Amino acid sequence: MFEQISPICCRWSAALLILLSGSRLAISQESKSVVLELDHVSVCGSNLDTLRQDFTAIGLTPDVGGPHGNGITQMAMVGFDDGTYIELIAPIKAGASAGSEWAKFMSDEAVTCAWAVETNVLLQEIDRLKKAGIAVTAPEPGSRKRPDGMSIEWKKVNVGSGTSGSMLPFVIEDQTPRVWRVQVSPSVQGAPVSGVENVVIGVSNLDASIALFRKAYGWSAPLVESQKDFGKLAYFPGEPVILAAGGGWLGEHISKYGESPVAYLLNASDVAAATKKYKLAAGKAWFGQKVAWFDQSKLKGVRLGVIGQ
Repeated sequence: MFEQISPICCRWSAALLILLSGSRLAISQESKSVVLELDHVSVCGSNLDTLRQDFTAIGLTPDVGGPHGNGITQMAMVGFDDGTYIELIAPIKAGASAGSEWAKFMSDEAVTCAWAVETNVLLQEIDRLKKAGIAVTAPEPGSRKRPDGMSIEWKKVNVGSGTSGSMLPFVIEDQTPRVWRVQVSPSVQGAPVSGVENVVIGVSNLDASIALFRKAYGWSAPLVESQKDFGKLAYFPGEPVILAAGGGWLGEHISKYGESPVAYLLNASDVAAATKKYKLAAGKAWFGQKVAWFDQSKLKGVRLGVIGQ
């Protein structure tokens, strides 16, 4: 079944739905299912310069993004052609992460920590989630000052329990033009990777987590398979979510950080070309798609890969 549905086709289908609906987080009127538009994924660490150096070492040079309005954290990013990006977050002052939602993640050198989806109808999405029986916070303002002095602003809501963007994604709505917030990074312009395709979320109970996502977004039952290194996987075709439940390193990660992202997969139309450019290690296919991995040791343990044909 999945062999006939490539991640690229799924992303284009989702993009068409979003274009027709006029919303970056679209709701199908026929099925009442929600098509998530991935905004960004985050990697937290104790030192931003170190994170930037690590990603530069694998060929994904981040751009400096500037400090957040909370006065606690700063960021850099790798922006891709499809508008998604990888955000690197660290304290402005070494060791001073108290007050940040992701303080526990910033105690380590580098760790996957959160993901977000985008909308331009935030209040409608809050109402929809509440009607679905999903906990959601009131909108909170956010801001960041770019290195050129320009201030950008957004609103966000946290969805579900746990740390913001840990299991269910937090939702972000720009208050200033989105192009002010993210641009394509020169290091990946025209590269064989075009964006973030999948967020792999480590969960303790696969069935319960599947039920949660289906309740929140009205999705059909996922495809399920097992992978030696990640345990049992559940994939919702056409959506950016893959759930993973298992022991070993995955169980240790969940024990330390709670249920949260454990890996990110970038979209590659040509996995062989991406493997050659970034010197990736080939992995076993996931749901009929080729997968290859960046050197985990260069990323202080962060699992980042590519998926495609």
